[in-house]
Amino acid sequence: MKKITLYLFITGMATQALQAQNTKPGSWNILNANYNVNDVWSIWGEGQIRSINFYNNFHYYEYKGGINYQVHKNAKLTLGAGSYQTYKEGGNFLLPKNNDEFRLWPQITLSQSIGKIKIEQRFRQEFRYTSNGYRNRFRYRMGAALPLGRVRNEYQAFQVSVSNEFFFTDKEPYFERNRFLVALNYKPSKVTTLQIGLLHQFDYKINDEIGRDFLVIGLYYEIFRKANSSHFKETEIKDN
Repeated sequence: MKKITLYLFITGMATQALQAQNTKPGSWNILNANYNVNDVWSIWGEGQIRSINFYNNFHYYEYKGGINYQVHKNAKLTLGAGSYQTYKEGGNFLLPKNNDEFRLWPQITLSQSIGKIKIEQRFRQEFRYTSNGYRNRFRYRMGAALPLGRVRNEYQAFQVSVSNEFFFTDKEPYFERNRFLVALNYKPSKVTTLQIGLLHQFDYKINDEIGRDFLVIGLYYEIFRKANSSHFKETEIKDN
């Protein structure tokens, strides 16, 4: 009960801090499910919905899915695909759309532990089929995660993480976007993770979503086959 109270307190404080800023923050909401077939293969799906203001002026949603292959304990390969829809600003899913996009992307995630801290590097190439034509994009994210609290039932309930991601293209001006996230994760059980975070996004050249501050709220759910029910993942930085 104390852990739940602490989580709700931090959630409320983060919300008030965002509302106190001169610029109205947006909302960034994530629902993710991951099915672990065995120790190396997994299938996942995710949906996101975002608003420019605090749960108002919804302008973006995406749904995507893919497969993961744990090629090494410190290396994971991912192939993902999805639909990404960006609407005009000034209302809730206001037409016309700014961008209607299908995206295919391979990815590799490398991890390394330094004491209790887990360091992750993620490299992703995106093949983007947009309403404005085909585009390439390259993304690099580096982050760190630290579990907190006592180990109970093979896991620690709290985790803090920080990550910074850069977006590049193969056309001028090449650098497109920077995305910085600080988050707190709470695990009420082995299979469920609740996330709250503050995300700042800077766009050098706006072509789909605008850059600003967001309150991130995520729900992540892990599903394990009965034969692998004892298998549990190490601390990892949640995607966004």
